[in-house]
Amino acid sequence: MRVSATPTTQHAPAAAIPKYDDGVAQGSRWGLKGAEDLGGGLKAIFTLENGFNSGNGTLGQGGTEFGRQAFVGIAKNDVGSLTFGRQYSFSTDYLGGAYSIGGQTVAGNYAYHINDVDQLTSSRINNAVKFSSVSFYGVTFGAMYGFSNAAGAFAGSPNTTVNGAAVAGSSRAYSFGLNYKAGPFGVGAAYTDIHYPAASTPAFTAAIANLNGTGTNNNAKDIRTFGVGANYAFSPATIFGLWTNTRFEAITGGDTRFNAFDIAGKYAITTAMTAGLGYTYMNASDRVNGHWHQIDASFDYALSKRTDVYVLDVYQKASGSNNGVEN
Repeated sequence: MRVSATPTTQHAPAAAIPKYDDGVAQGSRWGLKGAEDLGGGLKAIFTLENGFNSGNGTLGQGGTEFGRQAFVGIAKNDVGSLTFGRQYSFSTDYLGGAYSIGGQTVAGNYAYHINDVDQLTSSRINNAVKFSSVSFYGVTFGAMYGFSNAAGAFAGSPNTTVNGAAVAGSSRAYSFGLNYKAGPFGVGAAYTDIHYPAASTPAFTAAIANLNGTGTNNNAKDIRTFGVGANYAFSPATIFGLWTNTRFEAITGGDTRFNAFDIAGKYAITTAMTAGLGYTYMNASDRVNGHWHQIDASFDYALSKRTDVYVLDVYQKASGSNNGVEN
């Protein structure tokens, strides 16, 4: 079990707002996982993982009981695993943890990009069949497909209203990933496509801050995101960088593109103390316009293998417009 709760202060234009925040560096969770040896290098595997809010005890992931992960499958030592259920996309598997500021430092969810629209930290696909390879000379790869589970809607369908009654749609998704690790150097890429994200349970976020027209209010037809990241470790420091490009296709109206660039590093002062510093630039273009500059600074002190305390500071400057109207 991992529990993370960080008291924070967020700044509004006129006043400070004290807030108890949960799961900043690591989402609070509990779960079960297991493996059974089937012989010949094969084993049956399963994972059930629940997310919750330590401040009030409520379920995370939109109230889903095992919303973080829920899958079963089979694995072979020299090949990889084939799993079935609710699982992470390769944008999360390959990019979010290894190459982003949020994954590499305790800045966590404060440093991931707006509402995780590029699927780096909480991109979970329902009804998914997923293959993940073992390492072949430093290369790992994988592919997954999330079925809509709706008759006559293989590619998914939007949420609609018929005679004043809400009719639930369905979401379909797929994802691919490739990663290479050789000694201190690593580089990876991933692509994820989510059709009708608002029809998923729970729904995927398709909102970028207060910029309208990016597929919000059930108007998102597709979210496509591609990213490339790299890191290099030269003890006791690690530097890393990441670029993601996300396109929002609306059911009605034009598309919006969102780019995010991370450049950062962390330094192990001692075996127990680590400092991190990073810069992120984000921009939205086409249908709406927005620019964000963000600096993340963090310090982490490990009290033991499983317990640490940390302090972080995040500064962001944002500007933008909806169809020429400033926000």
